[in-house]
Amino acid sequence: MKEENTSIIYQWNNGEILLREDFNNETFWASQKDIANIFWIDRTVATRHISNIFKNGELDESVVCADFAHTTLHGAIPWKTQTKNIKHYNLDIILAVGYRTNSKQAISFRRWANSILKQYITQWYSINEKLLRENTQKFQEALEIISSLDSKSIKKLENSDVLNLIQDYASTWLSLESYDKQLFPKTGINKTDIKVSSTQLLETIAKLKAELISKSEATELFAQEKKAWSIDGIIGNIFQSFDWQDLYPTLEEKAAHLLYFVVKNHAFTDGNKRSGAFSFIWFLQKSEYKNIEKINPETLTLITLLIAESDPRDKDKLIGLVLLLLN
Repeated sequence: MKEENTSIIYQWNNGEILLREDFNNETFWASQKDIANIFWIDRTVATRHISNIFKNGELDESVVCADFAHTTLHGAIPWKTQTKNIKHYNLDIILAVGYRTNSKQAISFRRWANSILKQYITQWYSINEKLLRENTQKFQEALEIISSLDSKSIKKLENSDVLNLIQDYASTWLSLESYDKQLFPKTGINKTDIKVSSTQLLETIAKLKAELISKSEATELFAQEKKAWSIDGIIGNIFQSFDWQDLYPTLEEKAAHLLYFVVKNHAFTDGNKRSGAFSFIWFLQKSEYKNIEKINPETLTLITLLIAESDPRDKDKLIGLVLLLLN
């Protein structure tokens, strides 16, 4: 017989099963009444599902059940109590019942549980974002404590470099989360005095072409426009406006779309990727963008190749990724 369980469980609006109190064991326990309350079903329905779970051999009753001593008042005398054993079931039973019953709450639970299971199957991990946000400071403090531990006292902390990676690339984890949720930057540098033209860009690309030809890294076909005014059209596109408002209001959006359009529209007979990447950096420099160091050669190569190989339907995602890199 065990002491009465004090952990309280409940279901969140999205179907997520939560603990109101922390627990230190590998599971937690609930009575049939608790299980019925979680999924908003009649207690007899919970009893029937549990009976079938044992009958089918899905779970071993001797493993997933435990008796807890439950103390209540006895009669009208305030100080007189009575104690009886109440059968409780562990987390395995709670989950199994949630997958068997068809209440609205159980369906919400399965949607949530399936999303978590999918993350484990496809990504090998799942993150409780709500708890992570609530405990960001504690998490950071824990990293600092672990990093400061004497390696001799814990034998040898061979993965200390991993902790440094977590801290040093903190913005990367945030950017990846933002990409997954398509939470792309909505703000940037609103600069109205940017002065660039297709003529300037083509003259600059011509210098790149001459340099590459001198190194035998390009031919005369490099950066030859397929159609007249192709680049002029792209420049006009990134500066287009409607009702006196720029369609792409920020410097970052203009630069990202310039890169995408030059690479993806195949404006040139040859060298679209190189010309697009070059145009992107040239535009940022011409616009006096201060954080251009964020885009190193390796990053520029990767993002250019991603755009070149991408499905046109993913345009907004690729533009968003460039914006994440710039912000």
